[in-house]
Amino acid sequence: MQLPFTEEQFLDIFGTYNAALWPFIVVLWLATARVATELVRGRARGTIVSLLAAAHWAWSGVVYHALFFSRINPAAWLFAVMFVTQAFAFVWFGVVRRRLTFEWRGGLRHGLAGLLLAYSLAYPGLVLATGQSFPRAPAAGVPCPTTLFTAGLLLAAGPPVPRVLLMIPIAWSLIGGSAAVLLGIAPDLMLLVAAVLLAVYATFPQSLAGKVRT
Repeated sequence: MQLPFTEEQFLDIFGTYNAALWPFIVVLWLATARVATELVRGRARGTIVSLLAAAHWAWSGVVYHALFFSRINPAAWLFAVMFVTQAFAFVWFGVVRRRLTFEWRGGLRHGLAGLLLAYSLAYPGLVLATGQSFPRAPAAGVPCPTTLFTAGLLLAAGPPVPRVLLMIPIAWSLIGGSAAVLLGIAPDLMLLVAAVLLAVYATFPQSLAGKVRT
């Protein structure tokens, strides 16, 4: 796969993005950590979780893709549309229709959800641990950790999860996971795992319902 930009250009965009917006990125990470904690405790409201997910996707679509990534990749405009569409989908199904519910239970599905949520929060540290240097590195409030966080949320959501909510996260997991090899962002390889889990959950929702013995 030939990318329309170099690895240096890619990292430079993160450097500009992080330097300009780091206070907002920190606030978004803290809000995400708080909601994830409440979710694992079984105290998260579906509307709040859905609004946070919508904020992540809208931010990544408008701010990262449209305002920054489009400088080096024309496809970023298509990605921006995808991400804003996902944001609207979360508002529609999670806030307007209230079809997303979250009740944390011991089981395989919630164990995998917890893993992805924790991984998405640890993502900035994992990026630094694999040889990247801040600010020229992806941290928070960008597409890949947003997608990993969303994968955890959707696995934690009570079935049936509207399949339309799964389509774009699966698509970006494949795009981001494939690009990870070319761009040297090793933590993004987890996106390929997320894609498989979401695809399985979309097709066979009961297959991840196994109980964890205590």
